Amino acid sequence: MVSESTVQSQRNIVILGGSYGGISTAHYLLRHVIPALPDRDSFRIILISASSQALCRQACPRALLSDNMFPQDKLFVNIPELFNQYPKGSFHFVHGTVTKLDTENRTVSISLKTQVDMTEKVEFHGVVIATGASTLSPLLGLNHDETILRKNWTTFRKALPNAKNIVVCGGGPSGIETAGELGEFLNGPTGWFKSKSPSRKVAITVITASSRILPALPTSGARKAEKFLADVGVTVMKNTRVTHVAPVEPGTDGVDSKVALTVDSGDTINADLYIPATGTKPNTDFIQKSLLTTDGRVHCSRTFRVDEAGSRVYAIGDVASCVKQPALHVLFKAIPILCANMKQDLLIADGEQRASTGEDRVFIEDNHVNQLVPIGKNKGVGAAMGYQLPSFLVWLVKGRDYWLWTTGPLWSGKQWAKES
Repeated sequence: MVSESTVQSQRNIVILGGSYGGISTAHYLLRHVIPALPDRDSFRIILISASSQALCRQACPRALLSDNMFPQDKLFVNIPELFNQYPKGSFHFVHGTVTKLDTENRTVSISLKTQVDMTEKVEFHGVVIATGASTLSPLLGLNHDETILRKNWTTFRKALPNAKNIVVCGGGPSGIETAGELGEFLNGPTGWFKSKSPSRKVAITVITASSRILPALPTSGARKAEKFLADVGVTVMKNTRVTHVAPVEPGTDGVDSKVALTVDSGDTINADLYIPATGTKPNTDFIQKSLLTTDGRVHCSRTFRVDEAGSRVYAIGDVASCVKQPALHVLFKAIPILCANMKQDLLIADGEQRASTGEDRVFIEDNHVNQLVPIGKNKGVGAAMGYQLPSFLVWLVKGRDYWLWTTGPLWSGKQWAKES
């Protein structure tokens, strides 16, 4: 818990969210921004997260099947331990859920996880909103904390052996990856040079309202993906929208529940297991509506400042409106821009003249198609910088371990060893 006396004697830079954006921002500030401030000992980074563990969310489509899919110490990492490398007192972790961001009084209200029915209010000198987004399925993201996610995975895994009909709703990357992993796991792998799996033990169906899956990719890539899915027993229903989901047995609504799906044609589809994968919802319920866009993200400029919220308020990652296609690789470019502008604002707040702090840095998004979609452990489709990639390269870059090879430097801060 952060004591009242400590809060008042420190200038707190509060980071809301303990995933890629929040952890990366904390590392960068501690390495390059705070040390450059005139009164650096008066600053402290406070990171608030509903989970004490960070997760490589992109790996969920495969990780949900078994703990044997990935080394668990790489899939999950302990957030407080990542920051033991910094001077004592420069960083503080709060395990809790943000309930209100008060930009007028410059405070953050927190419901603490460690103490039941305990709330805390922290004043901020600057705040970074990096709360990310929640997935519709509790299997595909850290919507609460690692304990709840693991419990959902365990429940789902116990139901898998008895499932004969599985429906995945959503033709985007998450839906296709999940269906591909399920198909390979339950119906058998295709192998590098073998086209079709040995048998189709479980019927797996992808339902999408679009005329094709993976609409961001070229049509040829989408067709190839559909073939790879078919090879592991996955059928795709296009131009079909799910209008209602009801549990077959009253009183059941868990990840292992049998459901009846009503689609827009009026037909009913029964599923032993159902996974909705039709996008994400920004975690911004604690923010006043006037600061949000119509899709629930935080309205910010390309400097990552939330200008309408007052001075030294920023947004990064999935919640930032200035990023049209949030993705892990975008952070490599976004974090240095955000932190450079924060450094400038903090220096100005300490009396520096604007002319001496340099110009604002502005985020310019790459509009090329950059999307990699593994389908099982051996196949995949994708494009980078607008160019379609062969299946082997999709496997090499992402399909082997769903980006786990990239997360170590991000979690540890080594990714931000040099100021850029």
